[in-house]
Amino acid sequence: MTSESTQTQPDIVIEANAGGDPGTEAAPVPFSRFDLPEALRRAIDAAGFAHCTPIQAESLQYSLHGLDIAGQAQTGTGKTAAFLITAIAGLLNNPPDSTRYRGEPRALVLAPTRELALQIADDARQLNRFADLQVVTLIGGMDYQRQRDQLRGALTDIVVATPGRLLDFVESRDLFLDQLEILVIDEADRMLDMGFIPQVRRIIRQTPRKEYRQTLLFSATLNTDIMQLAEQWTVKPMWIEVQPDQVAAQTVEQEMYLVSAKEKFPLLVNLLERAEGQKVIVFANRRDRTRNLLNKLEKRGIRAGMLSGEVPQAKRTKTLSQFRGGQLQVLVATDVAGRGIHVDDIALVINYDLPDDPEDYVHRIGRTGRAGASGHSISFVSEDDAFELPKIESLLGLKLTTLQPDAELLRLG
Repeated sequence: MTSESTQTQPDIVIEANAGGDPGTEAAPVPFSRFDLPEALRRAIDAAGFAHCTPIQAESLQYSLHGLDIAGQAQTGTGKTAAFLITAIAGLLNNPPDSTRYRGEPRALVLAPTRELALQIADDARQLNRFADLQVVTLIGGMDYQRQRDQLRGALTDIVVATPGRLLDFVESRDLFLDQLEILVIDEADRMLDMGFIPQVRRIIRQTPRKEYRQTLLFSATLNTDIMQLAEQWTVKPMWIEVQPDQVAAQTVEQEMYLVSAKEKFPLLVNLLERAEGQKVIVFANRRDRTRNLLNKLEKRGIRAGMLSGEVPQAKRTKTLSQFRGGQLQVLVATDVAGRGIHVDDIALVINYDLPDDPEDYVHRIGRTGRAGASGHSISFVSEDDAFELPKIESLLGLKLTTLQPDAELLRLG
């Protein structure tokens, strides 16, 4: 590794205002400020987006001119649209000048989880609704032959994929990455945590050298490991940061309830009954916990579904669709399965267990209060969770008030 690749202090860091202090908040930046292709502009208007979020405003001014980006941003900040707008604009503004072949995408988005990849692909199709770019999703747990048929059936412009399934198609020579123009690595910190970096390295070796592609890397944190990866995979990137404490503290009302372990379920049921008609996500730390909660909630007539690693992908996709459509009121999820949940109208996030990793707490509550909207989270703090609270407060940079729930909330009817 050269001394350049081990550099961990960027020359320029731009801090995007994620809410800002009173009197210092930057004026909203309209999308009309950017010179976007007409088809993309129409799609943005149709989606109801008028102004950029901070991460969009800061990154687009550079990425639309072809510069590499290393961005720190949680989900819910609008980062997905930031990199998709960049990719779609780049492809529309620079049509190929040579013969293209099947299985040669022009843009690739790598995501750590299946749900996240599906959501990104859905967003890409929405932004491409008035253009003719072909989007293909390659993820495990879904029909392999159907995905192969998509690659073989038409020219592919954008591939959204998880690393393992993508490598399957590279190794079978159904997919070639040597003509790639834009590479997006989303949630790089989660890639690192889940052990996917060796696979990502193998994928990147199949792409053009970094000087001949645009690379956009996003991560919830820009720690030393992530910064080293960004230095290896990008060329003089613009470093843009949206601090997680700003995002969490300013868009989500956070409540902490002190309870015993046996009081958690009665409290959960009563909170869900009060939130009748609203979408709620309940996070737990283990698969067995989510399964147990689902069974108990269903027995009480609560319309609930489960997302965890043990649920087959087709079932997870159906459950998420039912949740979006209102057939289910509650999703019980683990962190890994819940990573790709992007639903705009989630009213409440409940942390049945506090996570071991404080960054997962920020990620969880970011499922509500998305893109600057207000949200609400309630966390249960029992004797088993209390040791996690100081770590969360340290990350957020604030003291969280803990409350005793009203007695009626602890009684089951």
